[in-house]
Amino acid sequence: MKVNANQLRKGNVVEINNKLYAVITAQNIQPGKGTPVTQLDLRDLATGLKISERYRTTESVERVFIDTREFSFLYAEGDILTFMDTENYEQLGVPTDVVGDSAVYLQDGMKVEISLYDGKPVSVEMPQTVVLEVSETEPAVKGQTAASSYKPAILSNGVRIMVPPFISTGTRIVVNVGENAYMERAKD
Repeated sequence: MKVNANQLRKGNVVEINNKLYAVITAQNIQPGKGTPVTQLDLRDLATGLKISERYRTTESVERVFIDTREFSFLYAEGDILTFMDTENYEQLGVPTDVVGDSAVYLQDGMKVEISLYDGKPVSVEMPQTVVLEVSETEPAVKGQTAASSYKPAILSNGVRIMVPPFISTGTRIVVNVGENAYMERAKD
């Protein structure tokens, strides 16, 4: 189905020159003068190579519709992540490069949306936020203002992020997966 380039979003699959590409990022750019364009970062589904394409926002691109289902994360073995279909309990192996940088946030039993084209995983949609425990951080310094000061912290999955000074070791926090950033203290 033909769609305008400015309607494409992350996770969509497009066909260009008889090859399938997953959209990694889609950014609409409105220059001060001239026509608006859509900058697409794409990953070739067959080879895994990444390319960048630029289209005028009114240009048409062939969008391929794919099957999206809910899966539950089971385990990681090497560079293959194993998920289980929540409807029929079949297992599916997904290469880590399909998931991308957010693979470090996968937890046992986590529900994700996996897009399949001809039975092959194309993209994995992670939850927006995850709850993790701070395993290591510096103690708060007295008299330090909380307005704009943040300190480094290492989470239970090994990821390093910046947190406010009142967060201490052992505190459970909510992390934004897409931005790799602290959001709030967990409410549990």
